Amino acid sequence: MNTSLSSTVPLGSPLYAQVKQAVLAALAQGEWKQGEAIPPEKLLAERFGVSIGTLRKAIDELAAENILVRHQGRGTYVAVHTRNHHFFKFFRIVRQDGDKSYPATELLRFRRVRASAIAREKLNLPAGAMVFEFLNLLSLNGDVVMMDEICLPESCFPGMTEAHLRDRASTLYALYQDVFGVNVIATDERLRTCVAERMQARALGVAEGSPLLEIRRVAFSYKRQAVEWRISRVNTERYEYLGQEPWEAGA
Repeated sequence: MNTSLSSTVPLGSPLYAQVKQAVLAALAQGEWKQGEAIPPEKLLAERFGVSIGTLRKAIDELAAENILVRHQGRGTYVAVHTRNHHFFKFFRIVRQDGDKSYPATELLRFRRVRASAIAREKLNLPAGAMVFEFLNLLSLNGDVVMMDEICLPESCFPGMTEAHLRDRASTLYALYQDVFGVNVIATDERLRTCVAERMQARALGVAEGSPLLEIRRVAFSYKRQAVEWRISRVNTERYEYLGQEPWEAGA
C-alpha cells in the first residue's frame, strides 16, 4: 500500500496541500494505525517527491488538527483518542459555572435496522444499507442532562453488539478507534431548539413540551468519510453548549 501524490488530489492544489491529502489517504487506507509512528520526514519527502519544507508544512497542519502528534526526539504519531482534552474537543456540554466533567452514560436501546432516509443522506449510504441505532442517556455531576440518538453504518462497524457499548472501558470514540479502527477527527454540528416529547421529557426529568437544545452532528473520519450521525437533546436548565474556546482559534 503506497499512496501516490497525483492520485489523491485535484490538479492545481498547493503542493503541501497535495501532500496533506496523500497522507490522509494513507491513513484512511489503514497504512498507519492509531498510536503508530508515521515514517520519518526524509522518507515521506522522498516518497511524495517534495522537499522537506513542503512535507513539514503538510505535517504541521495535520498536527494542528490533532490528526498527528509530534513527540520531541521520537517522531510523529497518529493521534489516539484518550480521556484528555481531545474528549472535550467533541463533548461541548458544560455546567453553567464552567465546570467540565466526563458524563456517566446509560444505554437505553440498541438495534440493527435499515437506514432511514435521513441516515442515508447524512452517512452517504445506498438504499437498503444496514445501520446500528442506539440511545444513550448522559448524566453530569449526578444530573441527567442529555439524550443521544446515534446511528452508525454497519459497513464501518461490522459485528458491533450491545455488549461493545455497555462494556466499553473509555469514551465512545475510543471504542470506535480501538475495536473498529475508526478514528473520528472532525464533526459538523448544527444547533437548534426543540421541545421535549414524552419519552425525552421522562428521561430528562422535564415537563413535556419544555424547551431543549438540539444538536445535530455528523462525525467524520479521514477523507471526510461520514461515520456517525447523532441527534442530542440537552436540558439547559443548569448546563450549556460551549463553542470554540479562545486558545482553539488557531487550531
